[in-house]
Amino acid sequence: MSARGLHWASINEISFVAGMRLLFRIYRVFGRWPFRVVLYPVLAWYVLTKPLPRRASREYLRRVSAHTGMRLPGVMRHFAAFGESILDKMMLWGGLFKLDQVELHGGDLIADAVAAGKGGLMICAHLGNLELCRVLSRQRRDIRLTVLVHTKHAQAFNDMLGKLNPASQLNLMQVTDMSPATAMLLSERVARGEFVVIAGDRIPVSHNPRVAMADFIGAPAAFPVGPYVLASVLQCPVFLLFSIRRGDKSEVYFERFRDEVRIPRQGRDAALNALAADYAQRLQHYTLRAPLQWFNYYDFWHLPQLEKTDAPR
Repeated sequence: MSARGLHWASINEISFVAGMRLLFRIYRVFGRWPFRVVLYPVLAWYVLTKPLPRRASREYLRRVSAHTGMRLPGVMRHFAAFGESILDKMMLWGGLFKLDQVELHGGDLIADAVAAGKGGLMICAHLGNLELCRVLSRQRRDIRLTVLVHTKHAQAFNDMLGKLNPASQLNLMQVTDMSPATAMLLSERVARGEFVVIAGDRIPVSHNPRVAMADFIGAPAAFPVGPYVLASVLQCPVFLLFSIRRGDKSEVYFERFRDEVRIPRQGRDAALNALAADYAQRLQHYTLRAPLQWFNYYDFWHLPQLEKTDAPR
């Protein structure tokens, strides 16, 4: 199988997580700048020994530059942003992150839904630091989130967060395939006024993933249809959720995407393509505001094949 077709779940990042565990200890003793000094040798080793993520990062940065005319730093800075993001996640669950440096935009949309006793579906992305949302939701008992994840590919990272704070595991739901039983469970949670969070920028871990093609940063790319199929089952409001870091501030954005989603039997593919296109447009908007903070280190613009199911990431 060619490297171009490698699925994101077949890319091994366990060694990167092991290095971050050491760097977190350095941060706790010496602070962020010494952490950054040591970070780059760790990154250099990782980038040199992992050609697939390196090539994917270079291709992504090239596409952004060609599409926008921006001059972006190289692969090392892209991976450094990923390292900083992991550190922020560890700080969050380790109780060291200053939550007063988080700016919420569109939070009234969620507050209004909570006040009305309505739940909903949130479609997020691998952009910035979405752990902020889980931590903030734990501080507000009236906001309950269930985050759908494929945790088998990231067991080392989740184990690391669990050691920092066991509460980091409480509102994750492992979902490889959306069974009727899982859909019913999620429907019950939404009916109680809770929110379900699902990523919209990684296709399913499957040999024959169901996808929709949408333009993203100047070229067609495959997006999962699962979030929209789930929204049609739940028949609830759908929101978009994005997070980026700007200087010392972290910004979290909520947007209303649809009051509800109905997918017709006739014209089903066209409806799914339209939904994916609208999502991709908003994802592009926020990604181009912080291009180094989009963390999909695989060939996003080519429909991948799985090397093996549940491969470590």
